[in-house]
Amino acid sequence: MLTQLRIRDFAIVEELELELVIGMTAVTGETGAGKSILVDAIGLLLGDRADSGVIRHGAERADLSAAFDLDALPAARTWLAEHDLDHDRECQLRRVIARNGRSRSYINGVPQPTQALRDLGEWLVDIHGQHEHQSLLRREAQRQLLDDYAGHPPLVAELTANYQTWHRLRQELGELRQASSERDARLDILHYHLRELAALNLAEGEIAELEREQRRLANSSQLLQTGQQILNGLTESDETSIADRIDHWRHELDALIRLDTRLAPVGEMLSTALIQVQEAGGELRSYVQALDLDPDHLAQVEQRLAAAHQLSRKHRVTAEELPALRIRFDAERDTLEHSETRLEDLQQAVKTARAAYQQCADRLSAQRVAAARELGERVSIALAGLGMPGGRFTIALERLEQPTPAGLETVEFQVSANPGQPLRPLAKVASGGELSRISLAIQVITARAARIPTLIFDEVDTGIGGGVAEVVGRQLRALGGGRQVLCVTHLPQVAAQAHQHFKVEKQTSGETTHTQVLALDHGERIAEVARMLGGVELTANTMAHAREMVEKAVIAMADQYPSER
Repeated sequence: MLTQLRIRDFAIVEELELELVIGMTAVTGETGAGKSILVDAIGLLLGDRADSGVIRHGAERADLSAAFDLDALPAARTWLAEHDLDHDRECQLRRVIARNGRSRSYINGVPQPTQALRDLGEWLVDIHGQHEHQSLLRREAQRQLLDDYAGHPPLVAELTANYQTWHRLRQELGELRQASSERDARLDILHYHLRELAALNLAEGEIAELEREQRRLANSSQLLQTGQQILNGLTESDETSIADRIDHWRHELDALIRLDTRLAPVGEMLSTALIQVQEAGGELRSYVQALDLDPDHLAQVEQRLAAAHQLSRKHRVTAEELPALRIRFDAERDTLEHSETRLEDLQQAVKTARAAYQQCADRLSAQRVAAARELGERVSIALAGLGMPGGRFTIALERLEQPTPAGLETVEFQVSANPGQPLRPLAKVASGGELSRISLAIQVITARAARIPTLIFDEVDTGIGGGVAEVVGRQLRALGGGRQVLCVTHLPQVAAQAHQHFKVEKQTSGETTHTQVLALDHGERIAEVARMLGGVELTANTMAHAREMVEKAVIAMADQYPSER
């Protein structure tokens, strides 16, 4: 539910903050005052295309933000969690539009592409009266609404799971059949490759060890010569080795220590140094003596490395990957050698899965036919009360040639607005007013099933008046009994039915024009309804009529819905 809307430097609004509640909220004002600015701002927050023309004159940027309570929106919470944007049970949307035409979008303070606003907005708000925001124009939304109305979601979930199982098994079967057709040729190739790899018999990690061995053997002469030189200098040169010198210095220092004991630590360090030099000499002596100068061994190592690299080039892998390649080829050979048994098992599994899908789809199709007939009749009856006498609404189910995760038919809402006119898809209804009233009738009837808790009706009362307008108002108020309904209207019969009332005023000061939105109390509501009834001059009769309309709406709905008392 939309709980707060903030607007700054947008159109002719300098700064505005609105607190919104559940129920029906009417937005009224003089023609040209900017009533649709609120709807336009929400549209931009839902990802509408923006340009610098929406920025208030003299400002550098427009800043829009909205807060939503997600308690009743598990789908929106799931979407946010999947995108690492969840923040308790609240959601903050923000859009900043700069003078250079660029815009920045944020979800819970995190920069996001505008498409993310559109995707999330599908779960938050449904704007009626403008084609680009009317979810009922989408075939998928129509199918979903029909299924929700009829209580089909569990059956649809079962159908989707059956389809996914069948589709996965079909893919496996197709891959296995293709592999089987090339089975013999592939097996010959695999046997040949595996013989080569087995002959090489390369172990995991062996390449690195061979490369280290090759470097050592190729440089063994340098290692031996330089190692012997260092060894001679450390311990094996007569009276000139480092070990002999340290030992000599240590004995001379012993005499000095007897004269000054402060030199004792130095003596200890020389003793330690002598031990380390002697140990280093011992280790180096063992290394030099063990050095392998065998050229035949070097040739064998280089030959094995060359064979590994040649085979790796052939298979377009690194030499280090050859052991893993051998395992993969071996597994593929085993699969092909047992493919006949697997093929029979998969064929039977595909038949079983297809039968399960068909049974579920047939059951869903039959239920959809009954639900479509019932919903079509109820909406047609509602249209007569909304100023469309003779209007017809039907739900067409068209059988598909191929199965889909959603069933074996498409769902399309069709309408005839006037007697004698053919039924046409809802998406092709030309009149915005007719589209809004049709949508209103559908939403009221399917209120319990609809998933979006915030509905916005922009000028739904276009082209109607009198008793029909009052019916529209009652329908909107009834719809607001369980959700949030924001209605931009110019009819007093509709405004009088609202739970909450905002008035849009345009004010001019010198050469500056700006719009403000006022939350009206009970008395101010009556005055605004009176203005809508009688124009600029408010007479006592007009005020009395307005008071009667507002109070009558409350009493009438309290009789029908005791919770409104």
